Amino acid sequence: MGRFHLDAKGRWLDVDVNVDVDVVVLVGRILFAGLFLMSGFGHLTKTKMMAQYTASRGVPQAVAPAAVFGTGLLIVAGALMVLLGAWGDLGALFLVVFLVPTAVVMHGPWGIEDPQQQMMEQTQFLKDLALAGAALMVLALFSWAGPDLGFTLTDPLFDLG
Repeated sequence: MGRFHLDAKGRWLDVDVNVDVDVVVLVGRILFAGLFLMSGFGHLTKTKMMAQYTASRGVPQAVAPAAVFGTGLLIVAGALMVLLGAWGDLGALFLVVFLVPTAVVMHGPWGIEDPQQQMMEQTQFLKDLALAGAALMVLALFSWAGPDLGFTLTDPLFDLG
């Protein structure tokens, strides 16, 4: 039974709400993982192009292609783990391990002269930090719910309950 506020006079309407939480979480996992699967496959299929940008942000040219490819593997693995619920908590941690350093190293807006470029990098920086926060919540959800979370292949590795 859910309660929904209808008007400014403080009147409430009782409405039966029959939503399976496991389905809502699954839809959220699909939407969340989709972004990372697309990004990860971009890292794996456009490594050379992305390595040039990576080098332009201060990563040594010699390691940039390996860094791009390696992070692509990390992103795809994490996204698939979250999506499938196969140690989804660990998969979410993989995404945090990718997102926080990427925000700082690749999208830090400090030191950029061009105001438009600085604004773009700041947006990417904040997006990566927000996604890292969301991934931490996904980690906590998997770990807290444990085997009670539906539509998963495995139990979580961590126990925050």
